[in-house]
Amino acid sequence: MTTALRVGAAKADISPVNGIQIAGDIGRYRPCTGIIAPIYARALVLEQAGRRFCVLTLDLLSIDDPWAKEVRRRVAAKFGIPPAALLIHPTQNHAAPALGHYECRDSCRIIPEKYPWLRGGDPRYNEPAVAGILAAIGEALAKLSPVTIAAGRAIDNRVAFNRRYVMRDGTALCQPAVCDPNILHVEGPIDPEVGVVTFTGGNGQVVAALLHHTCHPCTGFAGNEAHPDWPGAWCNEMETHFGSACTPLVINGCCGNIIHRNFLNPDEELNQDYRLFGRQLAESTEVALHNMAPISGAPLGWASEVVPVPRRQLSPELLAEVSQLLRDHPEPLWSDNIRVNHDWVYAVGITDLAELIQAEPNEPYEIQAVRVGEFALLGLMGEPFVEAQLNIKRESPFAFTQVAHMCNGYVGYIPTRHALARGGYETRTGWSSRLAPEALEMIGSTAGRLLRSL
Repeated sequence: MTTALRVGAAKADISPVNGIQIAGDIGRYRPCTGIIAPIYARALVLEQAGRRFCVLTLDLLSIDDPWAKEVRRRVAAKFGIPPAALLIHPTQNHAAPALGHYECRDSCRIIPEKYPWLRGGDPRYNEPAVAGILAAIGEALAKLSPVTIAAGRAIDNRVAFNRRYVMRDGTALCQPAVCDPNILHVEGPIDPEVGVVTFTGGNGQVVAALLHHTCHPCTGFAGNEAHPDWPGAWCNEMETHFGSACTPLVINGCCGNIIHRNFLNPDEELNQDYRLFGRQLAESTEVALHNMAPISGAPLGWASEVVPVPRRQLSPELLAEVSQLLRDHPEPLWSDNIRVNHDWVYAVGITDLAELIQAEPNEPYEIQAVRVGEFALLGLMGEPFVEAQLNIKRESPFAFTQVAHMCNGYVGYIPTRHALARGGYETRTGWSSRLAPEALEMIGSTAGRLLRSL
């Protein structure tokens, strides 16, 4: 009985009230004007021999380092789950708030106090979101019961596409014009896997499911109404399939260069319904459910490692350029009545990054892994390119491996060396792309070693 696995899962509504900043853009004022569908915190607690691990997913854009630490501290104080046993995974939903900031640190004084949303987050949202998180974990703990586990996978190429294209001049563009004749080829791959892990109680009821796919959730990018994008729509479909007693959680993979738009399809503009994507992924999930493999509930184990990844060097020319811009425009430089000029926000981020690099040249990059029998879940920070995830899965010692991005803090895009050489949006040195060229290789190597250690 000491090796039996018990599982509990629950969700709590963390939808923003009207007026809270919707995250996911640079320098745009996006006060929430309504809720199309609720935003949730979902918790899955695994327990074996008195030891507990919690997977927490959030229908949010991101969580920054200070708030990740604070959530872990409060969970440890309230429930006794140590920080190393809590994996926090925002799905990177661009139609929801952020928990904390993603454009600069709280300590950056350049942004006027009357425009707190320019930092990316909204301080009024943080405490209500944490209250919901604690409620979800508390309910999950109350539901702990013995389960059996099964895992499976299917393939789907209808939702996710590599968003970077090599142009005929050798450079790369992120999200070019649809069917631009200057496109030479897609730069990289996708991960087409639809992964499923089910946890079934003694009465045959599936009480929780981990659902894995890899794609930027950006369908709500242009609006001011909150919704959970395709991860939430997929959860809704699977709740219908398994019943309301089941709490599905989506694990979104390394989608730094992956999005739900195919720029080689002339009809692409017609297909931007996040609910359709949820239905399509649910169809593929049902395929996987017909060929599930039983997974042992033992052993349950986890490990984490903080890797000192070098931050990218900032050239004197770049620092002089942003310093001059901020001297010329000490107040936000508005493009229109709701947008601050991207270059002004970029200059703030570079200035803050320069101070950070001077104080600490390395990024403390956390890699976290948990295994249950032949299944492993790996948590990575930031937005790694999908190539790293494919390498990790190929070399993983586990029959089933899911990789979660944006976990436990924000460090920006992590491109491949080839992508950095070609340029493009994700590679521009700044607050949202700040790690050295070797970062992705260092992360992949450490992740593989961590999985093997389990």
